[in-house]
Amino acid sequence: MTSAASPSPSHSHAAASHHHGPGHRHEHGHDHGQGHADTGQDDVFAEVLDLDAAVFAPYLTAVTGRVADLAGDGVTHVVDLGAGTGTGTFALLERFPGARVTAVDSSPAMLARLVDAARAKGLGDRVDTLETDAGAGLAGLTDADLVWASASLHHVDDPAAALTGVRAALRPGGLLAVAELDGLPRFLPDDAVAGRPGLEARCRAALDGLHAEQVPHLGADWGALLGAAGLTVEEERTELLELRAPLPAGTGEYAHLVLGRIHGALDGRADPADLAALSTLLDGGPADVRRRDDLVVRSTRQLWVARRPADTP
Repeated sequence: MTSAASPSPSHSHAAASHHHGPGHRHEHGHDHGQGHADTGQDDVFAEVLDLDAAVFAPYLTAVTGRVADLAGDGVTHVVDLGAGTGTGTFALLERFPGARVTAVDSSPAMLARLVDAARAKGLGDRVDTLETDAGAGLAGLTDADLVWASASLHHVDDPAAALTGVRAALRPGGLLAVAELDGLPRFLPDDAVAGRPGLEARCRAALDGLHAEQVPHLGADWGALLGAAGLTVEEERTELLELRAPLPAGTGEYAHLVLGRIHGALDGRADPADLAALSTLLDGGPADVRRRDDLVVRSTRQLWVARRPADTP
């Protein structure tokens, strides 16, 4: 389940180098999911997740609204699978004011951040945590009304086993919402660096090769997997998000962090001239993405909502 540049929304864990989707993170990514001791990288990754949630806030609001419509009244226990910094957790707490959320993540550091943030927001009494890997089952969790898995399930080694564990944690009639994305968002115009047209497209192609090795379930047919796990898919939706000027606050910093992670992940795997060109977008100079007014943020997001049959013993 590790990846040098895997997508991470809260991520979830919308966004390691491959970004979390709505609200998330991550079993979302590799970075904090394996308990490494590089707190500096954890800090950067946490910032990516929080900026992803801020930039795509309207999408997260819309998605949780659709899930709430399907869940109906009476939701009291929600599980955020791969909770990361808690962007999904807090969106779910707002959407379901009568519910408690169990935040699940394999990183104790991320869970500690989430708990601190919950206390600061006055929500500490509505948040529980479970430190475990999403693919190892959800021991002790039962009768959940909703499991929210944002950009987390593609990191598991065995999707079928992970979904079996999620199904067991749901009450009969409970919902699983799987929010996924096609990788990192795109930011750059084709001519972002003079003399290097198509720079971002080539970097994405190289990154796709890395993902194929390290996160092979990115882009999986989750509808089929959910059906095979005994869940009934009630909604499946794909949306192409495109944000243009005026962009949300923090977009430039978000692009800088994501492209910086791509640069690091592709060291030795991409054309050195492309890496040098990418560096000019990150070095604080006039072409730095934090200074540009021509960024367009594009991301493809997918949502599956599936129900555990009510007649399941």
